[in-house]
Amino acid sequence: MIHYSYMLIDEREVFANDLQGFLNLIKASGYEGIELNLTPGLLGQLDRVESATQTSGLTVPSFLTGAAYTEGLCFASPDADVRRRTVERLISYLDIARRFDAILVVGLLQGLRSDEADTDTANERIATCLRQVATAAEDQAVELVVEPVNHLQVGFNNSVGEVRQLIERIGSPAFKPMVDTVHMNIEETSMLQPIRDCGTNLRHVHLCESNGGLLGSGNIDFGAVLHTLDEIGYNGFASAKIYRNATHEQAITTSLEYLNQQRSN
Repeated sequence: MIHYSYMLIDEREVFANDLQGFLNLIKASGYEGIELNLTPGLLGQLDRVESATQTSGLTVPSFLTGAAYTEGLCFASPDADVRRRTVERLISYLDIARRFDAILVVGLLQGLRSDEADTDTANERIATCLRQVATAAEDQAVELVVEPVNHLQVGFNNSVGEVRQLIERIGSPAFKPMVDTVHMNIEETSMLQPIRDCGTNLRHVHLCESNGGLLGSGNIDFGAVLHTLDEIGYNGFASAKIYRNATHEQAITTSLEYLNQQRSN
């Protein structure tokens, strides 16, 4: 059974206003959780997050970690000190993940081609860094997923297959693959086979339209995606991810209804 969450990429407006009302709307619309981005602003409000989610009856199944890249942190960096600090930062997030019983999503922290032009060199650095994180994650029983992000936004491991190879290279049960439909729409020749290839190892899902807008406004066949997730027995969280041309209220109130309709077809 798929569990649905709503992704909040930028918390500033919501947290400056009625956070509890926002979370209550998510819950009333049928979601079980909210996915959050570990921005500097959010890191200072974790007590508030914990209280408000408990009041609303929502969980936080996952945290995005890419905001730390804007602080100069990067696994592919040629600077060993930068890589060391990036490892330390991600390890510090393990306590947060354990506190909320959440997973950590790793994508942008891998870096861009402007950080390292050579793919093999970058992947060796990324894998070496993530092995260090994996050791700490196994000790704390925290899971992380690597997000296959399209080549326009991240320099490395853009396809699901590449992410699966990276995870094999890391060699730790703490790391699992995930999928994101907007990135798959750019990088993959099939929207469904990569899901099947992940099989029971698939740990997280982002459901995002091809144009980033309201679900149903682009060309993603969400019905086929959801049926394939059912086919592999996926029972984790899938986050509705809408970041363009819609208010949060529009996105929250329409997305889950749309997904349920597509799944029933």
